[in-house]
Amino acid sequence: MGAAGVSGRDVLWGTVRGQGRRVSVAAVLGCVHQFGEAMTPVLIGVVIDQAVAGRDGGRLVLWLGVLAVVYVCLSWSFRLGALAGERAAEEAGHEVRIAVVRRVLDARGGDERLSGELANIATEDAKRVGAITMALLNGIWALAGITVSAVALLLTSVPLGLVVLLGTPVLLWVGHVLSKPLERRSEAEQERAAGAAGVAADLVAGLRVLRGLGAQGAAVERYRRTSRTSLAATLRAARAESWQSGLVLALTGCFLALIAWVGGRLALEGSLTLGQLVSAVGLALFLVGPLETFAYVNAELAQGRASAARVAKVLGAGPAVAGGEEPVPASWEGGLRLRGVRLRGLDGVDLHVRAGELTGVAVSDPALADALLDCLGREADPEAGTVELDGVPLTRIDPAELRRAVLVARHDAALFEGSLAENVGAGGEAEAGAAMAAADADEVARALPYGSGTDVGEGGRSLSGGQRQRVLLARALHTGPRVLVVHDPTTAVDAATEARIARGLGEFRRGRTTVVVSNSPALLAVTDRVVFLDGGRVGAEGTHEELARTHETYRGTVWA
Repeated sequence: MGAAGVSGRDVLWGTVRGQGRRVSVAAVLGCVHQFGEAMTPVLIGVVIDQAVAGRDGGRLVLWLGVLAVVYVCLSWSFRLGALAGERAAEEAGHEVRIAVVRRVLDARGGDERLSGELANIATEDAKRVGAITMALLNGIWALAGITVSAVALLLTSVPLGLVVLLGTPVLLWVGHVLSKPLERRSEAEQERAAGAAGVAADLVAGLRVLRGLGAQGAAVERYRRTSRTSLAATLRAARAESWQSGLVLALTGCFLALIAWVGGRLALEGSLTLGQLVSAVGLALFLVGPLETFAYVNAELAQGRASAARVAKVLGAGPAVAGGEEPVPASWEGGLRLRGVRLRGLDGVDLHVRAGELTGVAVSDPALADALLDCLGREADPEAGTVELDGVPLTRIDPAELRRAVLVARHDAALFEGSLAENVGAGGEAEAGAAMAAADADEVARALPYGSGTDVGEGGRSLSGGQRQRVLLARALHTGPRVLVVHDPTTAVDAATEARIARGLGEFRRGRTTVVVSNSPALLAVTDRVVFLDGGRVGAEGTHEELARTHETYRGTVWA
């Protein structure tokens, strides 16, 4: 799983093959259980004919003993088989979930779905795909039960056996046909449910912004519309499932009635003994379970196929960036160079960031900053031109290796549930403390009730915007990459705090390659050199003081 072009069928078969040993063990044990269940009415018929009708106490005790052994065997085989089957289903669902998460976190990217939708696929759809193994086992067990019953009925009465052997395939085919609408509607249901989850996660993540804009009403209405669409799809799927189950059960009832009628006619004609009639009726009643199981199996397979198709879309999504298998050069300094780069507004940008230099990049259009960050972090490859690290094109370097060497710290990165210290990162207390001091995050810690041990809440919701920015910057500094690119790290802090952060950043990163993408005069003032991107190209280079004094467009951009 995970290769391009993967299909839902590939996902399903891969899931079953991955649990081959457990599925095989569970299938054998389940078949033993079904054999015992089917043989029970046969043995009861034998008891009636050989012991009860003949008033033979010895034979009665003997056959009751055989029945007891059969009961013990079928009971334990069911328990152990069900245990192996459930374990296979849970393990299969877990492996699908891991495969989806691994694909979502792949350094090459490629899937642009909302995070809530991806979470729904990694949970609900993965669970349904895993449940396919248990549905398959139930189908095998039911088929074994029907086969044993048909053989027993054939040995008892050829007409009864033929009714079962000829009628069962027809019933299975009808059940499969009736499951098709359920499969289509189940896929639509999961799509709508995932969409609703994605919208909900998106709205919750932007709740502060919505409150600031006073747009809660519009957000609620948006979610209400999405939720209603999801509800309508769920109800359609539920109706399809109820119709499918009801029709299959009705057909099953008619089939069993046919078996009972044929058996009764044969008994009246004298073709069956009393014991054989009891066995035939008992087998007919036993068949209710396996035949009803097929209705459940068809429904599970329909839903599993729909979920597998959704999982396959994630696993088979093409990467955002292709190629790149080389490691970062063993001996490297950390110089970056852009040669004629074109991408979403960047129009032939030539830019050289010298190793060990603190370089500022100011932009006349925020879209240029986003495109530049995507290139430097290899979230996207240039449409034309190259980006190099110490002369090696980034397209030749493994993206995961690259991002350990070149960290692009965006201003909208996420904080996680846990303490402030845990969000800054593991490592020595002195190193973490120095990073926090450079980002002025130590002041944030002092303002919290339990210092750096205070829980910041999911997404850092207990912190203000400026506090979150400082913690994010401290985390980026504490990571200590050879090359660090920071994007607008001070947009939500006051001027005095911004000045302290600018000084701390310059001192902390001295001698290591650092790029500050921002229009903040305080940050640009501490850089060794500033590159001004204007109109998609490099419009000017120099120190902040030089450009502020001599370049009118630059001055208007950073002092706006």
